[in-house]
Amino acid sequence: MRGWRNAVQETAASKPLFLTIYATVILGTVVSSFYVFSAIYSPTASPTRSISSSWLLAPPLSQNGVSLSSNISQPSQHRSNKLRPIWEAPSRTSKMPRLKSFRLTKELVAQRAKDNVIIVTFGNFAFMDFILTWVKHLTDLGVSNLLVGAMDAKLLNALYWKGIPVFDMGSHISTDDVGWGSPIFHKMGRQKVLLINAILPFGFELLMCDTDMVWLKNPLPYLARYPDADILTSSDQVVPTVVDDRLADWKQVGAAYNIGIFHWRPTPPAKKLAKEWIDMLLADDRIWDQNGFNELVRRQTGPAFDDESGIFYSYDGNLKLGILPESIFCSGHTYFVQALHQQFRLQPYALHTTFQYAGTEGKRHRLREAMVFFDPPEYYDAPGGFLSFRPSISKSLLLDGEHNLESHFSLINYQMRQIRSALGLASVLNRTLVMPPLWCRLDRLWFPHPGALLGSMTRQPFLCPLDHVFEVNVMLRDLPAEEFGPAINIREYSFLNNPFLPQRVRESWLDVQLCQEGTEDCHASSNTSRPGLLRFPKRSSEETLKKVFSSFKDVKVIQFSSMQDAFLGFTDKTREEKFRKRVKQYVGIWCCVENHIPGHIYYDMYWDEKPGWKPVPPKTPEDDHPPF
Repeated sequence: MRGWRNAVQETAASKPLFLTIYATVILGTVVSSFYVFSAIYSPTASPTRSISSSWLLAPPLSQNGVSLSSNISQPSQHRSNKLRPIWEAPSRTSKMPRLKSFRLTKELVAQRAKDNVIIVTFGNFAFMDFILTWVKHLTDLGVSNLLVGAMDAKLLNALYWKGIPVFDMGSHISTDDVGWGSPIFHKMGRQKVLLINAILPFGFELLMCDTDMVWLKNPLPYLARYPDADILTSSDQVVPTVVDDRLADWKQVGAAYNIGIFHWRPTPPAKKLAKEWIDMLLADDRIWDQNGFNELVRRQTGPAFDDESGIFYSYDGNLKLGILPESIFCSGHTYFVQALHQQFRLQPYALHTTFQYAGTEGKRHRLREAMVFFDPPEYYDAPGGFLSFRPSISKSLLLDGEHNLESHFSLINYQMRQIRSALGLASVLNRTLVMPPLWCRLDRLWFPHPGALLGSMTRQPFLCPLDHVFEVNVMLRDLPAEEFGPAINIREYSFLNNPFLPQRVRESWLDVQLCQEGTEDCHASSNTSRPGLLRFPKRSSEETLKKVFSSFKDVKVIQFSSMQDAFLGFTDKTREEKFRKRVKQYVGIWCCVENHIPGHIYYDMYWDEKPGWKPVPPKTPEDDHPPF
């Protein structure tokens, strides 16, 4: 069978580059960064364009994670006219269909499309939970015209047995997290462009999405408001250009167009752009797909298509482009930092986890903070239970004086000291720490800035994502216990407010009020002042903490009124040193000071042990290292 690259070839017959590349792939002689399959099907060609794929090696997976199931794209010759509802899984007694059943064909897209629109994402097994979250949000919104491209056999297998509509991309990509900017990351980006070139000739409108975004509102009615647009794209714009739900003002958008969310119509100008885009990427594997897209469409910018819509001519002067509004098709900055949708009293359509600083784990944590990520039930009922505390921050730390480096670091360091104590206490009690809300006075970016981007609506102070200060990816990594001591699990600050938190956890709660020993009802014992309330002495030893709170091992949530003098340290000095080594790894940098190279400043978990500590960037390259 001919593969999906052959489908692109057929649509690009006029391009010698395509003929050369794809003919060579068929002969099996190309080994390059855009090589995406290793098995060519059959001597009999399909009459429809299709995606070829590799043979599955993994057995069917158990249905762990989100306990939902959906329909899968069945072999066309066996498909009934009525598709099963999404989340209705195949029978577990049935056999896995042959791999060629999962080819991307025009027929498959037609069966899933609605009003001639198909919504697509793709990924590898490392993004399985992101994909389930993506699908769940759409189906909760009543949207079912979706397909997921599987880049490895393990994901294809898993999605099939969960019932997700899936097709095989035959990419043979690793099942691991590839990491932003890596060669495999760029290879995955090329798959997106190949996929666009494969689907557009089928004649369907295509809403292409990255897996690290979620839909919060059905976008299809909004996109239908602009039928004249060949392409509608999101952007990295952080300075608002409109204050309502109109398309962004294209004359004011200076940031990159972001291809994590964009809608294509199968028009001649869109197809022409898609072909030139893939030509560019295949000719030079150093070009990032998003940069290539921006370079092409910005060849011409304007004039406006009309006076009202916000659509404008771009690319070759014939392509009609619209930029989705930054306040409701949100980036990680406009949603988490500025909260533009809240300030403008608008309901957001989408959230894309850009502008974050902790890799895939940081993206996942951001979505959890927003309570829009779907985790398995066990996430909400961890062994050993949970520990939380009420952070105590004075008005002066938050609001007094200018918002500058000194006031920002004073605020962060005060919170960091409480979090350090909470991490130690969570380790002693063997409980999962629910992180507190984190307040910042300055924004964080990758480049020098005055603390808040000029023209943005960043409010100071603001509730900042955990990855602005902490290395979330390190906190969630399995550091070797022999070097760093026991693992300390964490949850996001919004965890206890999540509607998925089981009732048995909500109702199993102990409030701990720290008090001065010797005052009324303040004793180092498990005797509660009243049900659900324990008054406990400040500055109690590790042994006392263990002894008393072992009586509450069945309580799901223990919440301290404060971390001030709640934990003094470990009795075992070896364990203390391992703990210190662990938590020193947990903090990151603030970026960046203007007119100084390097411009970043390292946070220091033990800043209070260094007299005269000041928030200053490294003076020399030799000083440019974390305070480990």
